Amino acid sequence: MVASSVALIGVHLWLLSVILSGCAGEGAPPPAPAPTPTTTATALPPATATPTDYVEARQPCADHNPLRNVYYGDLHVHTTYSFDAHAFDVDTTPDQAYRFAQGDPVALPPLDASGHGTQTLRIAQPLDFAAVTDHSEYLGEVEICTTPGSATYDSATCQAYRGDVYSAVRQFGINLTGKPPRRFADICGSDNQLCLQQAAAVWQREQAAAAAAYDRSAQCGFTSFVAYEYSASTGASTLHRNVIFRNDHVPLPISLFEASTPQRLWAQLKASCLDGESGCDVLAIPHNSNESNGRMFFVEYPGAASIDDERAQAAFRVAMEPLVEIYQHKGNSECLNGISGIIGAPDELCEFERRRPAPFADCGDGTGSFGSTGQGCVSRLDYVRGALLAGLKEEERLGVNPYRLGIIASTDTHNGSPGATEESTFIGHRGTDDDTPAKQLGTGVLTDGGLIFGPGGLTAVWAEENSRPSIFDALRRKEVFATSGTRIAVRFFGGWNYSASLCGDVNLVDKGYAGGVPMGGVLTPAPPGATAPTFVISALRDPGNSLRPGTPLQRLQIVKGWVENGDPHQQVFDVAGDASNGATVDEVTCVPQGPSADALCTVWTDPAFDPTQHAFYYVRVVENPTCRWSTYVCNRLAAADRPAACSDPKTPKSIQERAWTSPIWYAPGA
Repeated sequence: MVASSVALIGVHLWLLSVILSGCAGEGAPPPAPAPTPTTTATALPPATATPTDYVEARQPCADHNPLRNVYYGDLHVHTTYSFDAHAFDVDTTPDQAYRFAQGDPVALPPLDASGHGTQTLRIAQPLDFAAVTDHSEYLGEVEICTTPGSATYDSATCQAYRGDVYSAVRQFGINLTGKPPRRFADICGSDNQLCLQQAAAVWQREQAAAAAAYDRSAQCGFTSFVAYEYSASTGASTLHRNVIFRNDHVPLPISLFEASTPQRLWAQLKASCLDGESGCDVLAIPHNSNESNGRMFFVEYPGAASIDDERAQAAFRVAMEPLVEIYQHKGNSECLNGISGIIGAPDELCEFERRRPAPFADCGDGTGSFGSTGQGCVSRLDYVRGALLAGLKEEERLGVNPYRLGIIASTDTHNGSPGATEESTFIGHRGTDDDTPAKQLGTGVLTDGGLIFGPGGLTAVWAEENSRPSIFDALRRKEVFATSGTRIAVRFFGGWNYSASLCGDVNLVDKGYAGGVPMGGVLTPAPPGATAPTFVISALRDPGNSLRPGTPLQRLQIVKGWVENGDPHQQVFDVAGDASNGATVDEVTCVPQGPSADALCTVWTDPAFDPTQHAFYYVRVVENPTCRWSTYVCNRLAAADRPAACSDPKTPKSIQERAWTSPIWYAPGA
């Protein structure tokens, strides 16, 4: 029944175009300049996509490993081309951001009398890859309003943008919450062409910066991606997506003004990239679901007239959005205790870097508003674990899982500083909005923030080489994991007949692939005699850098989610290491103390496996405690200059950095 239903998806995809074509008032983005194709044509990838052929003009990578290397990057980065970053005095360009990712310094606010940044920042360990994701909204408006002599430079809205910074950012931000959202007529003209033309010019510079940063030599030292952020803000809830392209020359960015819903974004990406540009491939990554008031992963199928239409929409969604950003500088989107709709014991590690402190209203099965400002109700669907569970329920009902999501993390820096995740050197991520210790340790200026924010995380991928096609394929197949900024390396395989002695086998990785699936995969059907799946987890500590040694590992956990009698359940298993190992950190010197583990490995079998239940499993790797960024900031201040937060017992003094792998799924009859 399920197989035949899934087969119908292709037949019904055409309905999706009809369902989502009600965009006449919004329209598709204007045509981009004719591209120079660098890849082979790519069709719409299925929900379980496999790597497709991709051809680019480059030397073969000298380091090509069929068993895959780990690479670390940042796929959520804003520069001076983003309306909010520019308003907060950030003048870092995309070129500078890519150089920063490779180890060059940037100068950041506060500015001196000459308009130059007074804080210099550099990362101790360069990244392997990055994507600049400036807001697609207002690319043209910012260019017009900040270029003297432009056609509408003296418009009232441009003058306001160049005036009070917080009023300007709020005005531009609030404009994105309209129904429908509209551009500023006094900047863009009645037909919006002024803004669209300027946006096209800025977009050419964005693409040129990515092209210049990409190392096409045999060294394959750095990979850049052409990308942008789509910033839907319905009801002032965060519904943002980062749009990542696999190739060089791509269509103009689609903004909220052209596509007022995520469904319309996906449809237009399909039309303008997958079906339009030769060799174009793309995926979208939702982020900050912790600010979405239940809207990001609300289960809905707009315009569907039948269950087959719903299946088609579910398959299309997961094909366009195979990943989710679980962590960034605005907090943890993994899970939250105290919300309804999930059965299972509280998970103490859900308290990690919370965006929304208690008390809060529970959305239940509904939705709310104003999450981007830290207000409104909170839903289980604001968190990745809740979305994964909702996906299992939909898979039971439809035979298709719209939320089969791989897991990444990034910074969301608005300083053009990708990979700046070091707790000891954190100086903020939002220009003049958090450029001083008083602002960083406060309650927030533009919105609630300050102390509850942090440096953010990194995306890690297992790829054959450091190149666009290889890394993009890893993203597409979900063989990726997230970290809170540390450089833990973790492998995760699931199968049915792994040996209990595999951790001591030098061929662990080879046998892991041969005997099952890696993170992001779906378990193959159980062979005769197998009663439960077995999982292999191997994790290595962060090796450290010039600023600090790496932190030892404390424990490995498997988080299981399943549906039983229609109800979502969760359970966390400690499978290696010791949560009570006695490790601590001196909060004055920030020197870690206690037992250490450079590596942890285990082979674990689910003790309560039910072959009739849909389930997922993902891994958390947890380090020993270290000082939180706010402790470093407080310790650097003279005692008389320390704000109340430094002595408030509610302010966390330490942190346990971690990694989250993409899940491995089990589906009965898969």
